[in-house]
Amino acid sequence: MLEQFFHLKERKTDVRTEIMAGLTTFMTMAYILAVNPGILSGTGMDFNAVFFATAVGAGFVTIAMGLFVNFPIALAPGMGLNAYFAVVASQHGGQFSWQVALAAVFMSGIIFIILTVTKIRQLLVEAVPQGIKTGITVGIGLFITIIGLKLSHVLVATVHTSSDVVKTLSAQNGFIDMLHFWDWDLKLGNITAPDTALTFIGLFIIAILMAKKVKGALLYGIILTTLIGIPMHVTDISKLAAGKFLPDFSHLAVGALDLQGAFTTGIGTLILTFTFVELFDTFGTLVGTGQKAGLIDKSGKSPAIGKAMLVDACGVSLGALLGTSTITAYVESAAGIGEGGRTGLTSVTTGVLFLAALVLAPLFGIIPDAATAPALITVGLLMLTGIKEINFEDFTEGLPAFLTIIMMPFTYSIANGVSAGILFYTFLKVVTGKFKDVHWLMWILTILVLYRYFALAAG
Repeated sequence: MLEQFFHLKERKTDVRTEIMAGLTTFMTMAYILAVNPGILSGTGMDFNAVFFATAVGAGFVTIAMGLFVNFPIALAPGMGLNAYFAVVASQHGGQFSWQVALAAVFMSGIIFIILTVTKIRQLLVEAVPQGIKTGITVGIGLFITIIGLKLSHVLVATVHTSSDVVKTLSAQNGFIDMLHFWDWDLKLGNITAPDTALTFIGLFIIAILMAKKVKGALLYGIILTTLIGIPMHVTDISKLAAGKFLPDFSHLAVGALDLQGAFTTGIGTLILTFTFVELFDTFGTLVGTGQKAGLIDKSGKSPAIGKAMLVDACGVSLGALLGTSTITAYVESAAGIGEGGRTGLTSVTTGVLFLAALVLAPLFGIIPDAATAPALITVGLLMLTGIKEINFEDFTEGLPAFLTIIMMPFTYSIANGVSAGILFYTFLKVVTGKFKDVHWLMWILTILVLYRYFALAAG
């Protein structure tokens, strides 16, 4: 039955591989179950209510991606978008109530549904040139690596806060940690610190398993590293001993969004921001991970990409109805793909685990960042292999791809990488007279990118 439904043999995989891939994906993104409630509770939302919305939203939308699209892509409330949500709806100086902010997320989801049904979003995959699409895959690999390095404190930032320039910029613009390049240093963390040392141990374990071509190397590495972390006091098993597995869900925010208030508050800019960032984040993630899984061909075509975007769009609005910020495709899905996940069975497995987290949160919560970080770092290597396909001999192709790659990890944003690639691709093709190489939709995207940058500068 599973073979017929998910076409396992056709995609050269099996049930065991898919389930292990789903477990791996879940373990690498389970941190969102703790992080998202922590961020959104700053708006006045109940922590457990956001936990519920995060687990249920991620669970159902990811299962839908598996059942209706047969893609090994997991979805959950996106990092970055939840932080933006928390800023605009903060209890301390936010512009909107969290109920109104949820309404903005809901409406951005409706916009996505319209764009998907009219096939405008699908056209993006064909309009964006192959060099940038390959750059997206590589950039996501580096982005995931940076996440792993930061989670484990292998990479640390030393900030020199004494600079008057930094203080002035922060005070004038309200940006947190807005630094000039001479005001911070990226350095290797303390390798004798337990979590950092555990990360290197985990990396050695995964490296050995990968070198020996052991199926399930990433998952086994996470489990073994978690166990090794117990005597090192990095893996905290105290929650298991407490025996409290079911959180208090008496203050859920299901249906709490304030649509009426949204129409009287003037949240056009807020909706556009959610829409723009989600548009490029999802596009980048679906293309990058889809290509790595062999589900999108070099021309950018895939019979299922429209369905994938529709599930993603519906997930945005569903998340808002449940009481969380924008649900989006997760780059950590690449970990499951790296483990061999090629079908929707991977997503279904991940989604079921998110739902199970409602009652087994402490069990999943003991997995330390230092155990998942080695898997993310390794996935970075797996995603990097496509760089050889980029034509760096043609500067009009090479520079946009290069900027797409480096802007993702160094600005900590997939959207920034995609935006930079699109902008410079169009510009270079114009100044070299290669107008025919630019798809008509790329002109519209370029205008949107310029609008976004000018809006950020003005804001």
